[in-house]
Amino acid sequence: MKLWDKGFNTDKKIDMFTVGNDRELDLILAKYDVLGSIAHAKMLHKIDILTTKEIISVEAALNNILQDISKGNFTIEDTFEDVHSKVEFLLTEMLGDTGKKIHTARSRNDQVLVDVHLYLKDEISEIKAQIKALFDVLIAKADEHKNVLLPGYTHLQVAMPSSFGLWFSSYAESLIDDIYMLNAAYKIADQNPLGSAAGYGSSFNIDRNLTTELLGFETLKYNVVAAQMSRGKTEKALAYGLSAVAGTLSKFAMDICLYMSQNFNFVSFPDELTTGSSIMPHKKNPDVFELIRAKCNAIQALPYELTLITNNLPSGYQRDLQLLKASVLPAIQTLKSCLELLLFSIQNVEVNTEILNDSKYDYLFTVEEVNKLVQEDVAFRDAYKIVGAKVEKGEFKPNKEVRHTHLGSIGNLCLKEIKAKMKKAL
Repeated sequence: MKLWDKGFNTDKKIDMFTVGNDRELDLILAKYDVLGSIAHAKMLHKIDILTTKEIISVEAALNNILQDISKGNFTIEDTFEDVHSKVEFLLTEMLGDTGKKIHTARSRNDQVLVDVHLYLKDEISEIKAQIKALFDVLIAKADEHKNVLLPGYTHLQVAMPSSFGLWFSSYAESLIDDIYMLNAAYKIADQNPLGSAAGYGSSFNIDRNLTTELLGFETLKYNVVAAQMSRGKTEKALAYGLSAVAGTLSKFAMDICLYMSQNFNFVSFPDELTTGSSIMPHKKNPDVFELIRAKCNAIQALPYELTLITNNLPSGYQRDLQLLKASVLPAIQTLKSCLELLLFSIQNVEVNTEILNDSKYDYLFTVEEVNKLVQEDVAFRDAYKIVGAKVEKGEFKPNKEVRHTHLGSIGNLCLKEIKAKMKKAL
C-alpha cells in the first residue's frame, strides 16, 4: 500500500531502491507516528472534520495499535511503503471510511517530521540520563582516589603531577559541555512541525496550537516552510551533540587503553572485563575500550556525513532526506551502548597507588622545585635554570609532596561545584 497510490504500479526495482531499509527504521518510529496521529485526530475533531463518534473510534483504534507496538507485535510488511501507510491501512481495515479521513490536512512530510522530533526528544533525554549516571560514578571515583598521584603527560613525555582525582573529575566536567550540546539539540527538536503538511501548509483551518500542546512541544515551528527546512537541520544539531559525547568517551577510552598497558600500569580491571589472545596465554586485552574508541570515532564523523547529504538541497522536501534516518538512528543506539558499557566498566576500575615509586617519574616534580625557589625570592627564569642544571647533571632529588590548593587543582578538586554545574545543566 502506498499513500500516493494512483492506480498503477511502479517497477519493483524502483520500489526496492526508493524504500530501502525504511521499514526497519520506521519500526523504531512507529510509536511516535501513532502518538502524532492521535493528536492530529483530536485536532480534526475540533475543526469538525471528525465527528464525536468518529474521534472516539479513531482514538480507540490508534491506542490498540500503540499497544501492539509496545508488545512488539507491530510489523511493516514489504507490501507497505512505510509506517504511515501501515497505520492508515490498519485504521481503514478497522474503521472503514473513517480511517481514510486521518490523513486530512497533513502529509507524510510533516508526519515523519513529528515522528523524528518526538523520537529525538526521548532519545536525548535517555542519553542525558546515561551521562548523569556515568558522571556520578566518575565523581565518586575522583573523591575515592583524590589523594593518589598520577603522572601527567604532555607530548607523551613525563610532565607534571596529576592525580586520579583530577583524571576522573576532568572527564566528569567534560560531560557537562556535552550536555550543553545535547540541550541545544533538544531545544531545536522541541518545536512542533505538524501542520506544515507537504511544506506549504493547508487550506483547512487547522489548530496548530492544539497539536503543540497535545504532543508536549514547548513551541511550534510557525512558518510552514521553515518547519520543512528543519528536516536535516534538527538531525544535524543532534549529530553535533552525539559527536560531543562521543569525543569525550573516545578520549577516555584511549586513556584507559594506554593506562592498562604494562608500560604504564596505572589502572586495571577484573579479568572478566578483559579478553584474551588465541596464542598468547598472558594477554588481558582492553577490547571493550578499543571498541568504544572506534565506535565513538565513527560517531564523530556523523555531522559531516549529514552535512554532505543536505548542504546543497533547496528549500522544500527532497527524497535525499530519507537517508538521514539510516545514519542517525543507529548512531544513537551505538552511543547509548558505549555509555552503558563504559559505566559498567568504570564501576570496577582498580587504580595503582604505587605508580610514583618508579624513578622515571622523579622529574614530574621539577616544576614544584622551581616554584619553591620562586617563593624563596629567586626570579622564575633563574630558578628554571638552576633546576635545569641539576637535571642535566643527574643531581635532581624530588620532593614528592604536592601542595596545590587553587580552584580545580590536585588539592582542591571542586567536586561540589562540578556537581552543582551538572545539576544546573540538566
